[in-house]
Amino acid sequence: MVKLRLKRCGRKQRAVYRIVAIDVRSRREGRDLRKVGFYDPIKNQTYLNVPAILYFLERGAQATGTVSDILKKAEVFKELRPNENETKFT
Repeated sequence: MVKLRLKRCGRKQRAVYRIVAIDVRSRREGRDLRKVGFYDPIKNQTYLNVPAILYFLERGAQATGTVSDILKKAEVFKELRPNENETKFT
């Protein structure tokens, strides 16, 4: 199973995080499948590769709690749901 998870980068007391698609059995700093975003909690900056995130979510990837909060704030789930509704009715 694939999850969208935060991967810690940066230095001591100055953490920044990459949002990555990673196998659920891997550790936090393990090898990721793909980097799909970036989050800096100190500067409150976020960069998201929305097409890549939607690709993984459509194929069953689960976002962790913090990542889902970031995606909700960026309104990524609003782009996902209309596509799901179209495929259900056709």
